[in-house]
Amino acid sequence: MTKKTTLIIVACALLSMAGLAQAQSGTGTTTLSVAVGAEAALTVNTGTTSLTTASTTFANPYTGTTSLTYFMRTGKTTGTGTLTLKVTADFTPAGGPLVATPPSAGDALTYSPTVSSPGTAATGPITATTTTATAVGTWGAAASSAKAGNSASVAWSLTDDPVYAAGSTYTATTTFTISAT
Repeated sequence: MTKKTTLIIVACALLSMAGLAQAQSGTGTTTLSVAVGAEAALTVNTGTTSLTTASTTFANPYTGTTSLTYFMRTGKTTGTGTLTLKVTADFTPAGGPLVATPPSAGDALTYSPTVSSPGTAATGPITATTTTATAVGTWGAAASSAKAGNSASVAWSLTDDPVYAAGSTYTATTTFTISAT
């Protein structure tokens, strides 16, 4: 056999097998599943809320406002959401206002909340405490905020008592807590 004959036989064999060759492909699927739950988050926009008064006669309280942004999604049929606050560190140094044991009868740190829809603000004024978290706002079932969040605020009022020692800046810490089911 010559090289030419061998080459022709190999070429014929390859051509006959070309009809047998099939393109290979495949497909597959997946099912995507997501369990969407209740969620809640909060941003306190006012890191330090300064309480000030325009009065020089103790007639007006010290006032200021803390701004908040809330993020919320409650359960579809029985979900709820709450936003609360608690004074977690009372005013210091000594000689000024106190939330737990005010220096004079009638002294109080109170607040009036606002909560944009779909939340409902608690009815103020509410007296803040160091022992119990108190209401700022609530949400019912199937409530959700905007993706960028919704606004809320707390307008504070602190009695201006002449027994507070002058010359000091008194500070307290308030902790806000948000939850959803």
